[in-house]
Amino acid sequence: MGEHDYSAAIAKIKVPMLILDQKWHRLFALGGKPSNVKELETRENDLLKREAELKKELKDLKKVKENLMSSVMSNMEGTSDLVSKKLDDDKRLLEECKERIASAEDELMDIPNQTEEVNKQLMLASMDYCYDKLRTNSQEAEEITNWIKDIRVQLKKNVIRKHNREINNKEIYSYMHDVFGMEVLNLFDLQNGDFYLGTADDKADDKSAKKSSEEAADLSNVNLEDVDLDAVSKETKEDSDEIDESIESAEENQ
Repeated sequence: MGEHDYSAAIAKIKVPMLILDQKWHRLFALGGKPSNVKELETRENDLLKREAELKKELKDLKKVKENLMSSVMSNMEGTSDLVSKKLDDDKRLLEECKERIASAEDELMDIPNQTEEVNKQLMLASMDYCYDKLRTNSQEAEEITNWIKDIRVQLKKNVIRKHNREINNKEIYSYMHDVFGMEVLNLFDLQNGDFYLGTADDKADDKSAKKSSEEAADLSNVNLEDVDLDAVSKETKEDSDEIDESIESAEENQ
């Protein structure tokens, strides 16, 4: 929204001096300040510096004014040309001093209004930035949430597939044992032993088993309706059909 949308609402609100607030600076800690915010911050800083300069200048001018007035008063009764010239110079300087004091006071009187206006503009620019950042962060967080959800679903499906493969291995090895006998299997195991039956005392130690248990627990919050169970069932059936075909082939060869 533009400034005109807020002007009526914030007209009576006292906005704190933002550039003096460390928490305001922290709003831009991650992304940095946009160019319009930097420009307004510079303008407000310049106004504050100018205000400090004018106050110091007024203090010095008033001190000079007092000295000139004292000099004028002390030389009022003088009659010599030197005293008369000194008196004229002091009067001229006194008038110049008064003019500079009046000019500085007028400028100083207007600075708070200028600073307040710039400060409100800075607030509006900060609000625009912050709410845009809130929307962007929310959108990215939602995208990441969806990504995590998808990964969890895929992980859940792969856990099911892994379980099916282990069951398939156990069934194949069991049928091989029944068909060919342990003596033959022992001989072939020596040459083809790089396989995993998924037993508790095989390949995985207690720590690995515990880790697998924790991973499975972490997946407990995944809804089964998010998993394509039809595809998994189809895959399981295909695995079962392959086993049956292997058995039939072995029986025909006997």
